[in-house]
Amino acid sequence: MQLHFSPSMRSITILSSTSNNGGFIDLMKIKVAARHISYRTLFHTILILAFLLPFVFILTALVTLEGVNKCSSFDCLGRRLGPRLLGRVDDSERLVKDFYKILNQVNTQEIPNGLKLPDSFSQLVSEMKNNQYDARTFAFMLRAMIEKLEREIRESKFSELMNKHFAASSIPKGIHCLSLRLTDEYSSNAHARRQLPSPELLPLLSDNSYHHFVLSTDNILAASVVVTSAVQSCLKPEKIVFHVITDKKTYAGMHSWFALNPASPAIVEVKGVHQFDWLTRENVPVLEAVENHNGIRNYYHGNHIVGANLTDTTPRTFASKLQARSPKYISLLNHLRIYLPELFPHLNKVVFLDDDIVIQRDLSPLWEIDLGGKVNGAVETCKGEDEWVMSKHFKNYFNFSHPLIAEHLDPDECAWAYGMNIFDLRTWRKTNIRETYHSWLKENLKSNLTMWKLGTLPPALIAFRGHVHPIDPSWHMLGLGYQNKTNIESVNKAAVIHYNGQSKPWLQIGFEQLRPFWTKQYFWEIDTTQINFIDCAV
Repeated sequence: MQLHFSPSMRSITILSSTSNNGGFIDLMKIKVAARHISYRTLFHTILILAFLLPFVFILTALVTLEGVNKCSSFDCLGRRLGPRLLGRVDDSERLVKDFYKILNQVNTQEIPNGLKLPDSFSQLVSEMKNNQYDARTFAFMLRAMIEKLEREIRESKFSELMNKHFAASSIPKGIHCLSLRLTDEYSSNAHARRQLPSPELLPLLSDNSYHHFVLSTDNILAASVVVTSAVQSCLKPEKIVFHVITDKKTYAGMHSWFALNPASPAIVEVKGVHQFDWLTRENVPVLEAVENHNGIRNYYHGNHIVGANLTDTTPRTFASKLQARSPKYISLLNHLRIYLPELFPHLNKVVFLDDDIVIQRDLSPLWEIDLGGKVNGAVETCKGEDEWVMSKHFKNYFNFSHPLIAEHLDPDECAWAYGMNIFDLRTWRKTNIRETYHSWLKENLKSNLTMWKLGTLPPALIAFRGHVHPIDPSWHMLGLGYQNKTNIESVNKAAVIHYNGQSKPWLQIGFEQLRPFWTKQYFWEIDTTQINFIDCAV
């Protein structure tokens, strides 16, 4: 048999011979259909393939990277790419959707009683393998573990806040021992008892051509930083007079400090509250009520956890309530500023300073500020974006659900800062600021502290209404005892920096990056890095 193809490839001829001696020949001719392919069809085919191949490559790469299976065969690749090309969901996506559904169901149901929770994730995985948990049981276990962890974190946060409150309210051992040693110096060292200031300088204590600062504190170390920083920053320190007021128990130690460490050329006077004839119980009956009121003492010195509903309280709200219960708010030293006109009857203008501040710039220009007939020159604290310190209005300090507060005060009225205030005492004496202060303090006592909680600022905000002249914020930067992320550049530029808040720079809870602004004021024989290790032995 023989095959013959035509030149055009359109027919095939088959020849076969059945005889060896010239028999007949079989012939079969088969026609083949035409196989003509046009160039246009070929071009379109190539174009479509060029368009589809990149997508095939991308899908192949995605499947490979996902690592769903370690499969290299063409058949396996088809099983993986097929559902994607046809718009179908593979098993893994279906499992995820089913698990989401189970999680939503478990989230709305009660956790079964007696459910024993593993202590760690690895233990959970081990128990799943050993006990063959189904997805529902696993979801319940996971939810219960997360809720337990959330409760523990919340409890730890409240414990941290409570411990911080105790740390902020306590006196470090080093500062306490320093006071004891200086008190011993006062009793045994005549030089520590010398008159402050010396007799020839006494007339300057009431000379209004000098710049008079008033500082009320029982913290010797803090007082020394305020005075030292003021002297170092002043262009004419010989014009400075400091009036340091302290309580009876701290007076001897405070006097010894400034007698043994004079702040020359500035003048320093140290007086105890017991040395002011005007400070009698008859003149300050409200303070006697504050000190003797059982409910008040229990509020500030009692158990701060009892009665607190921690379940419905946020950590920040709890922190604010603890801050409001600081014992310093019923201290006479904290209320003294409202009696400045009577305590210094011969002075016309003073700058009142808190003991947790540092002065970084000459404050002499403060005496040149025209208060426009107002009594109190202060930095307003409602003009900033900082939620802790510089965005405060009356609504942040007062309970406007109380009818007296709602009737007399505006919740959006701007608050201002204590800590560095210019007081025009001559103008103050013509007002009823002190009487207003006493009146509202009495009302708050009658209402069992339901009108406000936080210390001396709220009644002062009421008493000084209409008597405050705003000064430039660069004079007084607040919040260094609140904010860990305080802008260091802004701190460097401020005239006075204020560590208001719990994290005082002399405490272990003080912020490390902000403490050097306070400690650099020391140049005396006490090394502040060792202040907490001062021995009480004398």
